[in-house]
Amino acid sequence: MRILSGIQPSGTIHIGNYFGMIKKMIESQNDGELFAFIASYHALTSVKDKESLEKNSYEAAINFLALGMDPEKSTFWIQHDVKEVLELYWILSNHTSMGLLERAHSYKDKTSRGISANHGLFSYPVLMAADILLFNSNIVPVGKDQIQHVEMTRDIANSFNNHYGKEIFLLPTAKVDEVVATVPGTDGAKMSKSYNNTIDMFTTSKQRKKQVMGIVTDSKELDEVKEWESCNIYSISKLFMNDDELANLRQRYATPGEGYGHFKLTLLEKIEEYFKPYEEKREYFLNNKKEVREILEFGASKARKIASEKMREIRDTIGLI
Repeated sequence: MRILSGIQPSGTIHIGNYFGMIKKMIESQNDGELFAFIASYHALTSVKDKESLEKNSYEAAINFLALGMDPEKSTFWIQHDVKEVLELYWILSNHTSMGLLERAHSYKDKTSRGISANHGLFSYPVLMAADILLFNSNIVPVGKDQIQHVEMTRDIANSFNNHYGKEIFLLPTAKVDEVVATVPGTDGAKMSKSYNNTIDMFTTSKQRKKQVMGIVTDSKELDEVKEWESCNIYSISKLFMNDDELANLRQRYATPGEGYGHFKLTLLEKIEEYFKPYEEKREYFLNNKKEVREILEFGASKARKIASEKMREIRDTIGLI
């Protein structure tokens, strides 16, 4: 089973990103053949600054390697190192109806929020289809907002297969993890950069402490019993504590004498303990960028071999001799 996942190089990642998507993607290396790429071409729809794109792309690679992406188990590369995806993007564009693209929820949502409409944004689903179909992907893990794009990929693949009377492309299946809970932010809403309520994974101790100590709580005093059921500190603590530790924390809530600041410091300690091994590994890769580039080139060479064979089959099918 081949699993494909694209990673946007979006800069700083927070614990909501990790528990919502990254952790499960890393674990999927044991579930099948993982193909994971840094979506540098896709990023061009929103990033128009050279330095930002370069920095974010390197950081994305370093972060995922630090968190356990194994170049021996998986195929891990940066999108623009496999140019075949752009050739397939153009070929698939000629089998994609305007009506299909005009129905894309993502495009409508982004333009309604003031993002400038352009061809790249409009044809984004075709490039995503090329990413998926080029590698004969079976499973594409996505959030609910991306299900339509996988369905569009199936439509495009069917159109191509039917036109040439051959099963050139496999039809991928979207995988949505229904049990993923929304990771709460410091204010109780979904953790999101746009809400400014995140706890960042890789940051300074001072900044992380500031974020944790900024978790919103009620105004109960030290000598009052606290309610853990609706407390944002407890909700985030569930990500980092085992059952015994959570039971102990609930007992502390029920015992007057401690304030929310004490509970925040306990949470901060657990977060730092959890991510310390990853931070040490990340520091190594930050100091060895040549090795990071070599890992990405190794992954790209594996991806190009599969992509070139697939494109040879496609060119032969459509008459590009």
